[in-house]
Amino acid sequence: MTTPIPAAASPRLTSLSHGGGCGCKIAPGVLSEILKNTNRMPMPPELLVGIETADDAAVYQLTDEIALIATTDFFMPIVDDPFDFGRIAAANAISDVYAMGGKPIMALALVGMPINVLSTEVIAKILEGGESTCREAGIPIAGGHTIDSVEPIYGLVAIGVVHPKRVKRNADARVGDRLVLGKPLGVGVLSAALKKEALSAEGYALMIATTTQLNTPGPDLAALDGVHALTDVTGFGLAGHALELARGAKAVVALEWARVPMLEGVRELAAQGMVTGASGRNWAGYGADVQLPEGFSAVDSALLTDPQTSGGLLVSCDANAVNDVLAVFRRHGFAAAAEIGGIAAESAGGSRLLLR
Repeated sequence: MTTPIPAAASPRLTSLSHGGGCGCKIAPGVLSEILKNTNRMPMPPELLVGIETADDAAVYQLTDEIALIATTDFFMPIVDDPFDFGRIAAANAISDVYAMGGKPIMALALVGMPINVLSTEVIAKILEGGESTCREAGIPIAGGHTIDSVEPIYGLVAIGVVHPKRVKRNADARVGDRLVLGKPLGVGVLSAALKKEALSAEGYALMIATTTQLNTPGPDLAALDGVHALTDVTGFGLAGHALELARGAKAVVALEWARVPMLEGVRELAAQGMVTGASGRNWAGYGADVQLPEGFSAVDSALLTDPQTSGGLLVSCDANAVNDVLAVFRRHGFAAAAEIGGIAAESAGGSRLLLR
């Protein structure tokens, strides 16, 4: 029989994980190698979106009016407060439904906890945090699965619905499109500072505010005629997810770096070395496809590849739709949303990311 651990005796959550949030993701180059021989099965025509373009979720058409969105996301603690950890993990998982243009309808909890290390009170607070976010999204947690694991793990299977004609893939950006980013960058930097006990109370509050903000603009954005592609910026950083758009469109994504919004204070923290190991792994995985301008600093490179947890939606839209896209973001409370670049025709260099 396992003896319950007193809550006061539970260690810092981040001390139990080798990486936190979406910084836990397997590096993009390694992931490509793992998956290169998968997806050999014939796919049914009802499967509108599978794994072929590394999209945010799978989409399966049920009727002429309804397609089912299914996705899952889980990770190890990015913060020490168990309630906040649950909130962030749930928001991050549900975001993939919004990124397909869909409406979430329910979730299943995925729970792996070191029950001989963490108290039942702490574990319950993690689950309560996830339930809190799901209530905000208007969905129930309808079930789930638990295991005893070495590191704390929490996340959701998120299920949603969307009209088949409003599915927004990451592969459908068009040459001439403009790009709009919904949230500022820098979550990975803040998480690195937190783990090193160098994050201020104000920085922590900022981190919680951005990572728990649900990407609710997704369905309204999908309803706009001028919106062609959607994705959310998570563990592979802005560069990695922008490259997914470029490859899908067989084009070049040109980012106007000075226009990319940043969380307050992250540039200074990055200059102090508060960067995650995932940032370097991201660059190793896709840096060959990124063209940086002369004099692009190490701090800027770290922010370009900074792994975002529960990051913002990245929208590829017709130039005439930019104002409408920004208006949707503003209506949903995303004050930092900004136009950050565009899609250009592919040249001899192939699909790539170009920084200006």
